[in-house]
Amino acid sequence: MDFQNRVGHKFGTAGPATDQEAAGDRRERLRKLALETIDLSKDPYFMRNHLGSYECKLCLTLHTNEGSYLAHTQGKKHQINLARRAAREKQDVTIQPQPQTTSGPRKTVKIGRPGYRVTKERDPDSQQKALLFEIEYPEALDKVSPRHRFMSAYEQKLEAPESAFQYLLIACEPYETVAFKVPNMEVEKDGSKLYIHWDATRKVLSMQIFFKDRQLQELPVLTQRAGDTSLAFH
Repeated sequence: MDFQNRVGHKFGTAGPATDQEAAGDRRERLRKLALETIDLSKDPYFMRNHLGSYECKLCLTLHTNEGSYLAHTQGKKHQINLARRAAREKQDVTIQPQPQTTSGPRKTVKIGRPGYRVTKERDPDSQQKALLFEIEYPEALDKVSPRHRFMSAYEQKLEAPESAFQYLLIACEPYETVAFKVPNMEVEKDGSKLYIHWDATRKVLSMQIFFKDRQLQELPVLTQRAGDTSLAFH
């Protein structure tokens, strides 16, 4: 194109390029830069069809050569579609449910058994039998208080089960759990007969339990059997 003979321009000078020419020059420079820096084998949207031309799977455009495709990737349309695709994928991402795994019981390094005292008592008025447990936990962890529960003789596996006894388990980390073998009698559960106190300063647990007296109950009267009735069946 002759830029020297344009109206309003001196001989020997080039006229200003039009917007179309500037855009073409820019695309050419971007194409050359892309050819040097971009590896098309790693582009997920680059595809060569059966006709020998190239396609952009993101923008659905056709290109005659690799340079044309690379120039397209640097253009506004391709960049906008990339941004839209990224936003849509981010929106579609859902939190996958985590597999339910059990870490098992918490493992604490045990430092041995605590010191304890057990005292047999009786209620002075009712002569009801009672046991007083005093257990010392001088190295008990902060904000940890002892826990207890009653266990049937058939739950444990260390001794042969005896129906006449049950076990009182008391645990407090980092000490080992202690088990007391007590008579298999019903324990009073009301506040006046079941006393539990944890002294956080002295780290001493005091627990007093009362046993209900066994009461002999008469067996219910059985209904008369059909064979003993005076009814006759014909």
